[in-house]
Amino acid sequence: MANPIKIDIWSDIACPWCYIGKRRLESALDRFDGAPVEVNWHSYQLNPASPVDYSGNHAEYLAQHLGASPEQVRQMDQQITGLAAREGLDYHLDDIKVTNTAKAHELIHFAETKGKGAEMKERLLKAYFTEGKHVGHVADLADLAAEIGLDRAEAEAALQSGAFAKAVAEDKAQASAYGISGVPFFVIDGKYGLSGAQEADLFLQALGKVQSERGGAA
Repeated sequence: MANPIKIDIWSDIACPWCYIGKRRLESALDRFDGAPVEVNWHSYQLNPASPVDYSGNHAEYLAQHLGASPEQVRQMDQQITGLAAREGLDYHLDDIKVTNTAKAHELIHFAETKGKGAEMKERLLKAYFTEGKHVGHVADLADLAAEIGLDRAEAEAALQSGAFAKAVAEDKAQASAYGISGVPFFVIDGKYGLSGAQEADLFLQALGKVQSERGGAA
């Protein structure tokens, strides 16, 4: 079997563009008929200083964090909700529980050791953007882990101990070394970087280029 094309992705649970970018990449992968592709998720925090329990709502947080007016926030939310819908995502931004995502990233690393990292990533994004669930509390995160078939007690213990905090820090350090200042950010086969929630066709072009360089045809 051909060596897989590796796609390393830096993203944050609290990033609406990251969920959209994930769907667009998946659309591209569904259409790609070249070498197998291996996707690896890496941690990034848009605001590592965010509190676990934010006293305001999503709109207030954006207005404060971006220096935007309530009307600007409303327009941004409408735009992103519409774009998400085109990718089959049902955003409910008014229901978002703003939180620090460090523990959620730790949970993804824990899930990866059980072969369920990608599944955990998807579950957390849906919980945050669609279901309005809190993804900063250990107990709530353990519940989400159990939903995808992981041992709840083991997940909770890993989060309480901070066993995967180092893995999160290493991902963030690698992002800094790459000069990544925004997410989603995709590194394809260790060669090509794509920033932002690019359209599926652009992912296909990048995959095709790698395939061609390997001497194959996509």
